[in-house]
Amino acid sequence: MNQKVKDYLMLIGVAGIVIALDQWTKWLVRTNIEFGAQWLPESLDWLSPYARIVNWYNSGAAFGMFQNGNSVFTILAFIVIGAIIYYYPQVEADDWTLKLAMGLQLAGAAGNLIDRLRVGKVTDFISVGTFPVFNIADSSITVGVIVLLLGVWYKEQQDKKRAAEALVVSEQPVNSEQSSVASEQPKVNSEQS
Repeated sequence: MNQKVKDYLMLIGVAGIVIALDQWTKWLVRTNIEFGAQWLPESLDWLSPYARIVNWYNSGAAFGMFQNGNSVFTILAFIVIGAIIYYYPQVEADDWTLKLAMGLQLAGAAGNLIDRLRVGKVTDFISVGTFPVFNIADSSITVGVIVLLLGVWYKEQQDKKRAAEALVVSEQPVNSEQSSVASEQPKVNSEQS
């Protein structure tokens, strides 16, 4: 199988799983919880002040930011999805963190785009403390950014380590040549006398 096809299968696989989970959980919330209501199993009522499932809508960006920007974020989602699909094959084959991050970000953008196109707004349902209500797609974008940052940090650490090792290796032959030249000089001088 062609390497680009394999790469796209990874992207589509990661994004597909997250999109399916996102859409399924949003459907469950919309069909089982009235708008504005909340739900927790009775055994977890004590958790209600800290975490709960709610049915809420959002016409802005992730975590409820920039409300009433639905059309702007619809266009932006198409641009982000197009950019990820275009640039994905250009990622180095061994850079799995960037590939994973792009898959998660594609899933988040597509999951919320589906809501905007089908419902006209995004369904949010995860409520934790006083933090804005969010969904699986929002979480996917956030986790994708975290994976991206960790991947960049890890790659920088590896590059620094390789550069330090290369420096040590490149200095060793020079030092051994200098010491062999220095040890041969007294022999030459003693033979001349």
